[in-house]
Amino acid sequence: MNALDPTCGGAASLSRRQLLAAVPAAALATMAPQAWAQAAYPSRPLRVIVPQPPGGGFDFVGRALADRLAPALGQPVVVENRTGSGTLVGTDAAAKSTPDGYTLLTGSVSNMVLNMGLYKNLSYDSLKDFEPVALAVSYSYTLLGRNSLPFSDLAGLVAYAKANPGKLTYASAGNGSGQHVLAAALWSLAGVDIVHVPYRGAQPAYADLLGDRVDLFFDLTPTTRAHVDTGKVKAIAVSSAERNPMQPTVQTINESGTVKLELESWFGYFAPSKTPPEALARLRTELAKIVATPELQETFRKAGGSPMKISVADTKTMLARDVQRWTGLIRAANISLD
Repeated sequence: MNALDPTCGGAASLSRRQLLAAVPAAALATMAPQAWAQAAYPSRPLRVIVPQPPGGGFDFVGRALADRLAPALGQPVVVENRTGSGTLVGTDAAAKSTPDGYTLLTGSVSNMVLNMGLYKNLSYDSLKDFEPVALAVSYSYTLLGRNSLPFSDLAGLVAYAKANPGKLTYASAGNGSGQHVLAAALWSLAGVDIVHVPYRGAQPAYADLLGDRVDLFFDLTPTTRAHVDTGKVKAIAVSSAERNPMQPTVQTINESGTVKLELESWFGYFAPSKTPPEALARLRTELAKIVATPELQETFRKAGGSPMKISVADTKTMLARDVQRWTGLIRAANISLD
């Protein structure tokens, strides 16, 4: 009778120590601890915390990755929209979650970079409390202006603002939003006085821009395209390092010759620090394959995004650089949400 035969009545009563003792030593030597851990992970559903409501960029990317990660891992990947205080509540919840590989965060420039400068007493540290898993896509911002403004490019805007301090206004989707921070940093670097008008979301900002009640508005390029195409507003500049294919005739901020500044809103997955290395390795491997698929890249392009291909090491370097740079820019522009 074979003691390892599961049909044998005595096998069920064997302890783990007895079972391992029955395995030849040579076989055990080939079974590294990592192999045991990888074979067991994941053994239950994962959750992805999206720190914004359904329908926005966070939610779109978070769900696009989750839908493809689930079959790759053989486990459900559940998206949880954890909202509140901008992106603070959801991001803090992810930072404080058990680092076991079963909780991921959808991260972006706003919660991983800009918040580090906006809050002097932030409840998390994006550089210490998280490990990057994969970045997937980035979106540029486009600066819009109402059609009746007497300029059509950024150089003309800056010249007009210097000659008319405090006369121009710019909208944002709220204090501390990407639209607010990018614009405020630009005006600070250019040395111009343009009045901030915060709104509760992008839709009321668009309503006043189209109604000629506010002059300027930075928003994600895919969202701005429909408004530019109607001819009701004009595109003045884009925030990316290169021109956006959706608006190929619009200069970048850097091309304008006014200041050197760029910002793209990238999105991807992060895990709490101290997540087991074997879990991170599995997640990174599967997500790298997913992000590289032509089907997903085309999905992102159709939505106006630029698919990303960046290593974990380069992501960490980029994060550290951007946190330092944007914290300085935010403080120079005198923006604080504490």
